[in-house]
Amino acid sequence: MDDTFAARLNMVESQVRTADVTDLRIQDAMRRIPREAFLPATRAYQAYADVEPEYAPGRRLLRPRDVAKLVQLAAPVAGEQGLAIAAPYAASLLEACGVAVTRFDGEALGRPPSGPFDIVVCEGAMGQIPTEWLQTLSVGGRAVVIERQGPAGRAVVYLRTAEGFGRRAGFDSTPAFLPGLEPQIGFAF
Repeated sequence: MDDTFAARLNMVESQVRTADVTDLRIQDAMRRIPREAFLPATRAYQAYADVEPEYAPGRRLLRPRDVAKLVQLAAPVAGEQGLAIAAPYAASLLEACGVAVTRFDGEALGRPPSGPFDIVVCEGAMGQIPTEWLQTLSVGGRAVVIERQGPAGRAVVYLRTAEGFGRRAGFDSTPAFLPGLEPQIGFAF
């Protein structure tokens, strides 16, 4: 057994299964997909640690626990269409669940490709989900993101219905903000 395979097994057993990630498709995918492949060689050693390694300037992979819980919160169904925004590892996990994923990791994250998408996922924190992301959802589509206004954040699911959008809170998380999606600070009178 090579060291990275053993590290993947340990990551799933110690960080993912213990965090109530019960979707076996996600666990199996995390055991198979080499997380270090999403990182520059100089950061590959961080792939299986309980950290958020930077894969590009201003872009980080979520901690293994958080990305697994986020994908589980999306409740992927084989055959759905997904949009992964600054989320390379989450995209691979969704693909392992049978979702056809469009990857979007450009400079203008507020202007994603047009949908419709059944799932939108992002591996970074934001003050509030951009309206443009919600507009890409099909009816019945879910956007799973982590919103933060301060030091602590919360994963949330937005569900698009024929009448509008619903929002449900998930788990606590504190990833780094994506550049340009930080909370807008202002004054209130």
